[in-house]
Amino acid sequence: MAASMAASALVVTGCASAGGAAGQVGDAGYIAGDGIVTEIAPEERTAPGSFAGPLASGGEIDSASLEGVALVNFWYAACPPCRVEAPVLAELHAEYGDQVDFIGINVRDGAAQAMAFEEEFGIEYPSVLDDQSAQGQLAFTGIIAPNAVPSTIILDAEGRVAARVSGAVTDTSILSTLLQEELER
Repeated sequence: MAASMAASALVVTGCASAGGAAGQVGDAGYIAGDGIVTEIAPEERTAPGSFAGPLASGGEIDSASLEGVALVNFWYAACPPCRVEAPVLAELHAEYGDQVDFIGINVRDGAAQAMAFEEEFGIEYPSVLDDQSAQGQLAFTGIIAPNAVPSTIILDAEGRVAARVSGAVTDTSILSTLLQEELER
């Protein structure tokens, strides 16, 4: 437990340091993740809080509807690293979408911007518009920095946080391995 807490503290500290990812804010208005993959041992996992919100495509979603292994991705349309990883996530959804719940949490955009992004990159899973309520971001407080995008969380079959990837995923190998490990547990 102490080791994972220390690793989590290092990840959060890295995002806050002036020489680390925080130095990447510049004119873009975001803090880029640093690519660190953090896996959490099953006996040390905790569940995030619950969240609900409007979907970019219309309707609403509640996190209670997630069943089994899930992938949760924090993003927004003007985020350059989010644009890099979007095709990777679309490919993973095509491969694992029948076994894993995928959900995006859009931290800045309205429905029109989010839908244009999803159409451009072939994203077929739902995205919560979280810019007004921040419920999705708050549900993961202590697990991810709400201003570090993109970030991807893998939830295990019990709805607990199994892994986190801070920053853009540039190929399917990392997330595919994490998802496969959780599906086989």
